[in-house]
Amino acid sequence: MNYKLKKISGDASFREFYRVKKNNKTSIIVFAKKEQYKNLIVYSVVNKILNNHNISSPKLLKNYYKDNMIEITDLGDKSFYDYIKNKKNKLKDYKKLIELIIKLQKIKLKNQYYFKGKKIKFTKYSLSHLHKDSDLFFDWHLKYCCRNLKLGKIKKILRKELNNIYKKLYFKNNCFTHRDFHASNIMITKKRFSLIDSQDAIIGNPLYDVASLIDDVRIKMPKNLQDNLFKYYIQKSKFRAKDQYYLKNDFDILSVQRNLKILGIFVRLYKRDKKPNYLRYLPHTWTLIERRMRNPIFNKLNLLFKKHLPLKKLKRLKYEN
Repeated sequence: MNYKLKKISGDASFREFYRVKKNNKTSIIVFAKKEQYKNLIVYSVVNKILNNHNISSPKLLKNYYKDNMIEITDLGDKSFYDYIKNKKNKLKDYKKLIELIIKLQKIKLKNQYYFKGKKIKFTKYSLSHLHKDSDLFFDWHLKYCCRNLKLGKIKKILRKELNNIYKKLYFKNNCFTHRDFHASNIMITKKRFSLIDSQDAIIGNPLYDVASLIDDVRIKMPKNLQDNLFKYYIQKSKFRAKDQYYLKNDFDILSVQRNLKILGIFVRLYKRDKKPNYLRYLPHTWTLIERRMRNPIFNKLNLLFKKHLPLKKLKRLKYEN
């Protein structure tokens, strides 16, 4: 059988992707250099769960796990990011993604799943998970940008206040959470949205994916559009009116937590993985963090940031080699 193999652009993971063309049909080979369990097995299981709930996602065609590979259906090259980035009126399309998040949140996960003899169990997004993610800000972003500071002491001070803030999250971790729900992880195939990069799915707070979408660092969305989308989520998800205060607090907390994580991850991608293109998103990431930290719940953290960190230096997209 004649076939052609072409490497295609990947993501921020250790995976590599190849498009296979056989008899005018295409598929994707996913090769995982590291973390094969998460990047191949868990990924396959989550995709099957999504497809079983009528949420389009890559389907497993062949399993070559022993060779660190799987073959999945090809969802094409057009992402929601490509579609939306230059479009003037974005509200209608983004509303559809809010509806997709709500559909995700209605998935009832089993206690455990099995794939080729391996057991998969989805964990809850605990306080330790929140810290593990935002610690990337201290361990990569700060360590790289502020070498002369006493980073251990600063991390301890800021982490303590972040802990106080995380404990104020109101809603329980009780719904399916994609955990990386942003414009580049949504493909458009035959006018239908398809989800990719789902291997980090977890049982989390209902506001997490909402914050990932609305405060997507890759797209500079005007504040009025962000506010309208947040209101649309509240309306469609049918929360009680008295919950709106808590919804906004949880949204702001999780947005800040996630974007601190992103600051760390993107510097790590630059330093460790030699992927400098992610640095271009850092200024807007800071803009989003500052926007959410206007919430009074962050008053003390704002003071600590100003006292202990050279914020002007941190916000510049200028890094020493």
